[in-house]
Amino acid sequence: MSRFAAPIAESIWDMKYRLKQADGTPLDLTVEDTCRRIARALAESEADPATREEEFYRALEDFRFLPAGRIVAGAGTGRTVTLFNCFVMGTIPDSMGGIFDMLKEAALTMQQGGGIGYDFSTIRPRGADVKGVAADASGPLSFMDVWDAMCRTIMSAGSRRGAMMATMRCDHPDIESFISAKSDPARLRMFNMSVLVTDAFMEAVRAGASWDLIFDERVYRTVAARDLWSAIMKSTYEFAEPGVIFIDRINQMNNLRYCEEIAATNPCGEQPLPPYGACLLGSVNLARLVREPFEDGAKIDETELDELVATAVRMMDNVVDTSRFPLPQQAEEARTKRRIGLGVTGLADALLMVGLRYGSDEAARQTERWLHRIARAAYLASVDLAREKGVFPLFEAESYLASGSLAHMDEDVRAAIAAHGIRNALLTSIAPTGTISLFAGNVSSGIEPVFAYSYTRKVLQKDGSRSEDEVVDYAVRLWREKFGDADLPAFFVNAQTLSPAEHVRMQAAAQKWVDSSISKTINCPEDIAFGDFEEVYLQAWEAGCKGCTTYRPNAVTGSVLSVAKDELRGSSSPEAPAVVSRDGAEPLTPHGDVVYLSEPLDRPQSLEGHTYKVKWPDSEHAIYITINDIVLNGTRRPFEVFINSKNMEHFAWTVALTRMISAVFRRGGDVSFVVEELKAVFDPRGGAWMQGRYVPSILAAIGGVIERHLISIGFIEGEGLGLKADPEAVRMSVGERPRGPACPACGQFDMRMVEGCMTCMNCGHSKCT
Repeated sequence: MSRFAAPIAESIWDMKYRLKQADGTPLDLTVEDTCRRIARALAESEADPATREEEFYRALEDFRFLPAGRIVAGAGTGRTVTLFNCFVMGTIPDSMGGIFDMLKEAALTMQQGGGIGYDFSTIRPRGADVKGVAADASGPLSFMDVWDAMCRTIMSAGSRRGAMMATMRCDHPDIESFISAKSDPARLRMFNMSVLVTDAFMEAVRAGASWDLIFDERVYRTVAARDLWSAIMKSTYEFAEPGVIFIDRINQMNNLRYCEEIAATNPCGEQPLPPYGACLLGSVNLARLVREPFEDGAKIDETELDELVATAVRMMDNVVDTSRFPLPQQAEEARTKRRIGLGVTGLADALLMVGLRYGSDEAARQTERWLHRIARAAYLASVDLAREKGVFPLFEAESYLASGSLAHMDEDVRAAIAAHGIRNALLTSIAPTGTISLFAGNVSSGIEPVFAYSYTRKVLQKDGSRSEDEVVDYAVRLWREKFGDADLPAFFVNAQTLSPAEHVRMQAAAQKWVDSSISKTINCPEDIAFGDFEEVYLQAWEAGCKGCTTYRPNAVTGSVLSVAKDELRGSSSPEAPAVVSRDGAEPLTPHGDVVYLSEPLDRPQSLEGHTYKVKWPDSEHAIYITINDIVLNGTRRPFEVFINSKNMEHFAWTVALTRMISAVFRRGGDVSFVVEELKAVFDPRGGAWMQGRYVPSILAAIGGVIERHLISIGFIEGEGLGLKADPEAVRMSVGERPRGPACPACGQFDMRMVEGCMTCMNCGHSKCT
């Protein structure tokens, strides 16, 4: 880790991974200091710490081994944080007390930065009897809303984004509501969602059979299996969710099927885990191990790979003993099974460097060979650790070796396990590595193809603005250094030019030698026919994948990346489409990585804003809401709020609300969650009807005013761009009123609907072109 390939890599290190004092003074002066801190911390439990520290430091040098972000940010800092990325939480009891006990555990886990996964199949369906209280159950979706609000609250207290996974069995009576939940763009935004699909269901789909929806051995309804499958596919086609998890295959192939059952995964799906299971991740950077890149003899140094894997397994095993845990149940689960998730990054770049086209049959075979080599080296390293330090406490040789995933393992490895045991129950997993891959010089992420040869990435700055940095792919940069402006060979492909079948082929090739699962997105073109889209999932099922997640461009989801135009001369691929994120926000941060909280913005001497009048039916006096804005880098954003009323009953809470909202706004970044939180507040005394809509509380009405203001200044997107006069919320000018939302190209407030498309009257920018 001696140098950074691009400014964005140094920015990521400085904002996410560099150790600093509370006042921001750096303690890690160089990236080498960061490597040394990690190596020293993970070597402390060794018999010879000094020797192991040097071994660990060499693995971290030059970005060859990349521990997950939690480890890079937290190891050796002395802070009360977990080094595990994510957790699957305990089984949710079907009782009010048990449900809210689980909510508390989730909050405590997220407070330390861990992402969480839950199976909501254990909660009785909507309308079921609640014995003893003469009431009907509200169903699992209503409690998911509570989890969603909790996650936003924890997020607003110290992080920009939280990460949660919700799963539900395909035979739960509320599965249809679960499937369609994300069709509402404002609901359950803190969740990734996946359906637990069983073998029996897939057979019923194939046979055109009926399918019972069951809870607690009672059949609530019977549906056509193909209709339910079609509902899953249609929702995923339109909204990119829910994903599909082949849960029976996961349990059949689990090394620990003799002592655990899995019903949920971590937020990105690469770690199916039992209750209180913990997700410990790290990646071998294949791109750094290729010798003589782009030459006829280009290949990975397999001896170096074996040694690096052995060192990585030892480092990750030490994390189990070094890390703190939010809950004692999580510590117990981690230490009795010592599960790790060693994966890879830079696979696509490594394939390019040895002259193979990602998605081709030969690339799939090479991927399988490399992953086999890594699995073999990892298992043998864990056997050596067992001889030195002891087996994992729940190891039972006969049962362990009978598990499905070890059936095709090399016979000498099986013999070694039988003779000496093994230190870690599961060893391999492939996680998303977006940020650490950028940190390592923009190597391709995980086993994903190259997104684009170069692209512009939006980065949140300290003042709340977003800068744009061009980032060039690692393999492309090496090609340029070696061959200058020579055209790229035909085997250079990116995510936008691959067929879905090629994505599935690569995922299936890697899955054969991965203990846990794989986080991978299968990119589909926007115009893919629905039947072809559905076929992608059937191909994944038949190819042996443990799950399937697709992305088809749509109006609800998006990406933080945009592809640069005319990025490379001689590119054999068509230009990839530019995409931006919904509401300009970053997506959910997987694994609860440490996130950067910006410093408060300074207040200028004068600000422009608007004052709104809200008349609540039960109050004699109106409430006046003033929202002042600040312009940063050509973008108008909210800066402060003042709430006033003659009604003294409102005085204390309006002052408190004014201070809290203004403090959040001055922190910069994505503050749109303030609207969501206010609009979700319900008054137990009842709300009021305003303009034909039910508003559940005064606070919700205030949230609605703030939302309309943010839309009108172009800070967030939404309906009502030409707002009509509202008798319940009257705008009174305190400065010039913007004529429309801000143009993303020139920053002027002059966006108009022209021929069915929002177009800037100032510079001509159009969202349709």
